[in-house]
Amino acid sequence: MKRTRTAALALVTAAAALAPVLVQQATAAEGSYLQDPAGGEKTMKSMWTQDEMHKLEAQFRFHPGVQYEKVSRPGHPAAPDVERKTGDPETLRWQPSYEFAWSVSDSTVVKKALTVKEGEHPIVVHAVLRKGGRDGAEVAKVHRELTGKPATGREKIAGDRRIACDSGDYTVEWSVTRSGYGTLTGSLPWNADCGQYRTAFSAQHGQQRGQ
Repeated sequence: MKRTRTAALALVTAAAALAPVLVQQATAAEGSYLQDPAGGEKTMKSMWTQDEMHKLEAQFRFHPGVQYEKVSRPGHPAAPDVERKTGDPETLRWQPSYEFAWSVSDSTVVKKALTVKEGEHPIVVHAVLRKGGRDGAEVAKVHRELTGKPATGREKIAGDRRIACDSGDYTVEWSVTRSGYGTLTGSLPWNADCGQYRTAFSAQHGQQRGQ
């Protein structure tokens, strides 16, 4: 029982040590994602239709989504027969997902001054991950036509492509469209470096063996 408890505490300690690294790796202000425009939950880009009667707002979040397999490592010197699992740096991969938020408003009586958010809306979301800058090769893409969506909503779409660690710089281009209201677009940079994860896994391994 004592050996099991020792191993459990070791895993908890390792997880706690890695947690801040996971957040920092994505270089995001909030959690392990990048956001455009930068800011809080309600920070959005916006546009009005030419007649100033309809407004579209949008926000995009890129979730790098690091993945890895666990491997067995030697146990603590005080309990060498207790199996311990740690992340294997050789299996590190990224599998991004793409999150879109929108808000649709309509003026009532006074343009821009009095607005309502109601009804169902067709929302089209789109994102492309490119190698390097905006003229780089397309690496991954998501495109969805969402129907019957509320005036304010959020949709997260899982990508189907894994991205190799340490494969350089990428650019994410995105757009949110509401037919009749307009299209909002943006882009943000992302670096696929996995160095901090490798360091964290190696440090955990070394700490466990040295204790």
